[in-house]
Amino acid sequence: MSVTPKYLTGDKAAIQEFLDKYDVFLFDCDGVLWSGDLIFEGTVETLEMLRQKGKQVVFVTNNSTKSRADYKKKLATLGIPADIEEIFSSSYSASIYISRILSLPPTKRKVFVLGESGIEQELTAESVPFIGGTDPSYNRTITPADYGQIVSGDRSLIDPEVGVVLVGLDFHINYLKLALAYHYIQRGAVFLATNVDSTLPNAGSLFPGAGTISAPLVKMLGGREPVSLGKPSQAMMEAVCGKFRFERGRACMVGDRLDTDIRFGIEGGLGGTLAVLTGVNSKDDFLRGEVRPAAYVDGLKDLLEGA
Repeated sequence: MSVTPKYLTGDKAAIQEFLDKYDVFLFDCDGVLWSGDLIFEGTVETLEMLRQKGKQVVFVTNNSTKSRADYKKKLATLGIPADIEEIFSSSYSASIYISRILSLPPTKRKVFVLGESGIEQELTAESVPFIGGTDPSYNRTITPADYGQIVSGDRSLIDPEVGVVLVGLDFHINYLKLALAYHYIQRGAVFLATNVDSTLPNAGSLFPGAGTISAPLVKMLGGREPVSLGKPSQAMMEAVCGKFRFERGRACMVGDRLDTDIRFGIEGGLGGTLAVLTGVNSKDDFLRGEVRPAAYVDGLKDLLEGA
């Protein structure tokens, strides 16, 4: 039976007790620290308070459009000091998986990317060759001649060295890219996703997430899902724990989404999960959902009450 989450906002003693339980706090970013380019009130002060208490802070994000270097710049712009090694993005997770874990034939090491520059930067850092992505030559309408060339494997469209299709959030998705991705997978390419989030929080609302980019491929492939390297994938949790080497029972996942952030923490065996009401899920979701956090607050700044 699911435990009723504890509401911490306004209860100084409960917040202090909660904070004392953990040495490490893993933070989702969009919907927790900010929405789009709008930083939530008290975010900077809350993170500083945790650092002053000796807590380790790790930023774990499913947003694949930015690299870790991009995220470091964004954090700095918003007044949040962070080291690049404190940032763990889904694009970084996918790149590590492809370069260090996935065993590919020597002639099939290239990646076809549906996504933005964040993925490209992390693949480059791991010396993984790729095509697609932000290459403007793919941003066009498919032509009648393209169909036959794709089916025949014409090298002007189909690269025989592609062994992986990696799907992230792509702001320039089109029919040609989806057709190429599908045919690469049909030819044996490994189907991966940086994450499968259905929505993306931005500007105080929700927009299509990375999962909406892979969804047409899943439909074409008869329901076959990609291997996801973002939350709540435990492949990502193993990578995070392998890098930071913390005691799981003394770590807490902080997020706004039950199906990614909170599930990630629960299934990863972390000691605690904390949900905030500034993102995707509502109080009713926290109290009645199949997946429930250990505790929740109105916003991250409420943790300052335990300072």
